[in-house]
Amino acid sequence: QLQLVESGGGLVQPGGSLRLSCAASGFTFGYYAIGWFRQAPGKEREGVSCISSSGGSTKYVDSVKGRFTISRDNAKNTVYLQMNSLNPEDTAVYYCAAVRFQATMCFIAKSWYAYWGQGTQVTVSS
Repeated sequence: QLQLVESGGGLVQPGGSLRLSCAASGFTFGYYAIGWFRQAPGKEREGVSCISSSGGSTKYVDSVKGRFTISRDNAKNTVYLQMNSLNPEDTAVYYCAAVRFQATMCFIAKSWYAYWGQGTQVTVSS
């Protein structure tokens, strides 16, 4: 019933850009903080970014700060991750996740999130 669906992944050359989308349904989207996570082959799932329920607070891990931008449109029940200046280290399956939390804060910690999407593949290769 509660569903998160990622889209927008694909193959891109180093230095290129992609915009990922996380479309939500089945819950009151504006009550939920959203996180983006990624998992490369053979690696643990790691946090990328998060955005608070209102969009008033965002966080990024150092490896993507300045290159990635998270945003949300609560009217469209969608969160976006704009990824610029991509490099091969960004290659991973990208997941969005949700947790009901209405404070102006979020955390890039996978244990914090209750609901997860299926992931979308991002491949950065020359």
